[in-house]
Amino acid sequence: MSKETKAAKKGDAFFDVLTCTNVQVYPFKESGIKTKAFARVTINNQLQLTGLRVIDGVNGFFVSYPLDPNNKNEEYHSIYYPLHKELREHIEQCVLEKYQEVVSS
Repeated sequence: MSKETKAAKKGDAFFDVLTCTNVQVYPFKESGIKTKAFARVTINNQLQLTGLRVIDGVNGFFVSYPLDPNNKNEEYHSIYYPLHKELREHIEQCVLEKYQEVVSS
């Protein structure tokens, strides 16, 4: 078993090697809707995540991942999503910071 596999099994996430190198946020001008903006995130200048949404929820702002349009179940199924809480929080923090920056200017 490799060091990476052992560390991952111990709970050490490797999200720290994944960083948001570019974040673009496109806010909506309409008010009164829950979706406040779309976002695009580039990870390590190698992978682009598109279709992210900034949502104003009951407990504040959060980032939603794109849903599978072909899903016929009543449950929601994201097309992609972070596997580790730390990576999800990192992406969310980057997107929400950029959102605040864009709407404040």
